[in-house]
Amino acid sequence: MSTFRSELVQTLSARGFLHQCTDLEGLDAKAAKDVVTGYIGFDATADSLHVGSLLQIMMLRWMQKTGHRPIALMGGGTTKIGDPSGKEESRQLLTDETINANIASIQTIFDRFLTFGTGPKDAILSNNADWLDGLQYIPFLREVGRHFTINRMLTMDSVKMRLDREQPLTFLEFNYMILQGYDFLELFKRTGCTLQLGGSDQWGNIVQGVELARRIGEAQVFGFTSPLITTASGAKMGKTAAGAVWLKPERLAPYGYYQFWRNTEDADVGRFLKLFTDLSLDEIAKLEALAGAEINDAKKVLALEATALLHGRAAAEEAAETARRTFEQGGIGDDLPTVEIPAAEFGAGMPIWSLFHRAGLAASNGEARRLVRGGGAKLNDQKIDDENASVNTDAATDGVIKLSAGKKRIALVRVV
Repeated sequence: MSTFRSELVQTLSARGFLHQCTDLEGLDAKAAKDVVTGYIGFDATADSLHVGSLLQIMMLRWMQKTGHRPIALMGGGTTKIGDPSGKEESRQLLTDETINANIASIQTIFDRFLTFGTGPKDAILSNNADWLDGLQYIPFLREVGRHFTINRMLTMDSVKMRLDREQPLTFLEFNYMILQGYDFLELFKRTGCTLQLGGSDQWGNIVQGVELARRIGEAQVFGFTSPLITTASGAKMGKTAAGAVWLKPERLAPYGYYQFWRNTEDADVGRFLKLFTDLSLDEIAKLEALAGAEINDAKKVLALEATALLHGRAAAEEAAETARRTFEQGGIGDDLPTVEIPAAEFGAGMPIWSLFHRAGLAASNGEARRLVRGGGAKLNDQKIDDENASVNTDAATDGVIKLSAGKKRIALVRVV
């Protein structure tokens, strides 16, 4: 049994969010007696976040649910540079207008998970352009830059990866970790923020921010990271044959989002219930105990609860009903053209164009490729962006894969 005193650390630990912390005992003690203000930064490189950001959003949600104050920090300033972490090349630079439009769009996602307001525990949406855009270069270097050594910055994974592969790392990107550290210092001054959270790939940047806030702000602050989430088969969380799993309904309809969770691998169901739903640990333990064909019931609960958090209960239930009618006996699926393909033929992955050809939705492999390139192909109602994508049996729900060509032509692939 955990000996954590605070509900915050106890919850984050028990649900699987804890990977590293600069001072776990100190954070636990502070959270047990004070309201902790903590933040996570999000770049505004698109008009929507994707499911890869959901773990971070859920950490902010649990901060608020356990009585603390979360800050969703939008990188209106840092997006103009681009975080080099995990990137093999420089990001495309965006205009101020595009970044601001992206932030306005992303805010509607946070509204689903957090309660914003002016109270002591209400969430805050902040934008680091408010302080970064007005910095004077020389004073900034004198005040902040002197606390960062090139020696140490060269040891950071985001820098080493580029250098080891002899890929360009611009001086613009090299500044990113300094600005991220400065964000923590600025949020401490403005809001009393004492906790920065993020994914494990941000550990180096977070530690730099913690040290900067301690040196200049003389603050007791903490860094906390979550583990990198991969599926049981080792795949990166949120990557599908249809591309990224977006959190905006304009990019991915609630039904497609529901199907993403419904297709979770058996071994991941319990872990994902803890990370991506509000269900109690007791409820999750009962679902984890299901075995055999009953594990599909747990997957349906995961899909319903995860979809309800993002899109609302009504949309989630409608998606569940659509799935039931499409994939279960007695529903619309019975009337759709169906082709049976042995599971062994999928191997490590069947080309998406080959699957469309075999399902009768394209007269040839070339026509199938053109269908994908033209944006008319969908896999389980998710648009496919890459004609070279491959599909394996994980795409099947109850042994069935749904393919769509255009708006009216649908076929089912039954994996046997």
